[in-house]
Amino acid sequence: MSRVKKNDQVVVLSGKDKGKRGTVLQVVPDVNKVVVQGIGVVVKHVKRRKQGDIAGIKREEGLIPLSKVMPICSSCNKPCRIRAKSVDDSGKKSRACHRCSAIL
Repeated sequence: MSRVKKNDQVVVLSGKDKGKRGTVLQVVPDVNKVVVQGIGVVVKHVKRRKQGDIAGIKREEGLIPLSKVMPICSSCNKPCRIRAKSVDDSGKKSRACHRCSAIL
């Protein structure tokens, strides 16, 4: 079970964007990295290649290591560790906040 999924609210634990909050746009499990909206912005200088393309400086979100972000619990509104919790007798597990036991 993954700790962070797409559209989760997360807080950055370290680096130049420490303390900022954002929404996960993409999770790349092969390299254990995530893309968070407005965080880890990189600048790319793009050259015009075809007629109709626009050259210029583009800013886009870069990859952040998964270990540098922590999900935010929707009920207690604080960063939380994730634990697996059985929802019903079928044996299905879901993500739960370690602090308040709310299902994420």
